[in-house]
Amino acid sequence: MPSMTVLSTTAIPDHVRGALTRWMTEPAPGLYVGTLSARVRDELWRVVSASVGSGAAVLVHPDANEQGYTLHTAGERRRTPVDFDGLTLVAFRPEELLGTADPPF
Repeated sequence: MPSMTVLSTTAIPDHVRGALTRWMTEPAPGLYVGTLSARVRDELWRVVSASVGSGAAVLVHPDANEQGYTLHTAGERRRTPVDFDGLTLVAFRPEELLGTADPPF
């Protein structure tokens, strides 16, 4: 069943932006909103996360969990989602640790 999906991007290639606008509306630069099936959503996320390069992307979609949604990220971001006993919380990575493989928490 299709569900509301929100995708926020920063500095992604133009061809990826074009692919996203075929399926979603872009109400603000880099912000895409649409009602997608899980199959289309997962395929779009695969394309975005594979080509994010030096940019970043965040995908939020409804899910059957305590919070009611799932959060996915790709690329280098200061804000990092952390699973805390089944809840996704957002931790801030210190600026001097940006570019390291794993956050210290």
